[in-house]
Amino acid sequence: MSIPLPLMLGAGVDDFAQVLSEGVELLRGLHRRRTAVQEARNAVAEWSTRHPAAQAQLVVDVRPGSPVVDYDLLVNHPRGGTVAVSVPVDDGVPWLIDHSTHWAAGYLLSVDRVHVPVAEALAMTRTLARRDQTVHDEIIDQCLVHNEVLTDHEPVGDEELAEAAEEIRRAWRLHDRAATLAWLAEMGMSGPQFEAFIAGAARRRRFRRRKEAELAPAYLDTHRPDFDLVRAFWATGAQPVNGELLRGLGGLLGYGEAQVTLGERRARDLPGPLRDAPEETMIGPVRHGDGYLTGMVVERRPAGDDAATMAEAGAAAFADWLAARRRAASIEWHWL
Repeated sequence: MSIPLPLMLGAGVDDFAQVLSEGVELLRGLHRRRTAVQEARNAVAEWSTRHPAAQAQLVVDVRPGSPVVDYDLLVNHPRGGTVAVSVPVDDGVPWLIDHSTHWAAGYLLSVDRVHVPVAEALAMTRTLARRDQTVHDEIIDQCLVHNEVLTDHEPVGDEELAEAAEEIRRAWRLHDRAATLAWLAEMGMSGPQFEAFIAGAARRRRFRRRKEAELAPAYLDTHRPDFDLVRAFWATGAQPVNGELLRGLGGLLGYGEAQVTLGERRARDLPGPLRDAPEETMIGPVRHGDGYLTGMVVERRPAGDDAATMAEAGAAAFADWLAARRRAASIEWHWL
């Protein structure tokens, strides 16, 4: 025997039965593309004005790595509590179960066209080198470079493969054949898979070298003072250091907790107060970080166009290029 919905809900809730009936049809008519989410929210907001007591809310679930979304409709029951209305897709599987076997369940993130498995992301962390970035940003940077070589079909030379292999062996401390074989077994990687892995690393190294060489000249022209070679000395500490005392250096022995540095740096790598300081002019004591700095530039040599300077300019330019790509990229973290 079938029982009419109003009787199941109880007397006095005929209007709620109508709300549920309309809510189901509303959900069935919503477009499930990400680009249509705002349209769906507007439709539910307009519909809810006709049923203010229901206080309807649309819940949007964004599928990882997919342009498709799922919807639930939450409505207040007249006798208290909230009722959730869900309209699964044609296969009849609710989205909560569907996501347990979703294609992206094994992926940590997607960056544009590159999807990174959790295991591969863990392997990436062993080769991260920069200390001025978060792990998240550096993994994203590796993915951005991977995107750039997806259509690279240029053959990889033996020398390129050897350099990439050596870089990976250093990162994983694979000093001999036995260590390498043990690592392959741990990673579950066959010989052909390892060769493909090395080839991919070689393509990414090649792209980076070429991009750095392409960007270096213009970057150096724009930032040339940053690459001046500067000989300087400076003292930092919790207490101000007298400049005349610093000239003698020996007088600083036992001077509290002051740390004295003497050396040659690129201007961009000097403490801020010294980067643009003229030669033979004592700077400070000035506030620097959590303490004070006193120092002097002894000699400043303008940056040239030599190979070493070009290489450093290329690396800096590439870092800026990656930062711009990161801001423009489509990045989805599936497990964070």
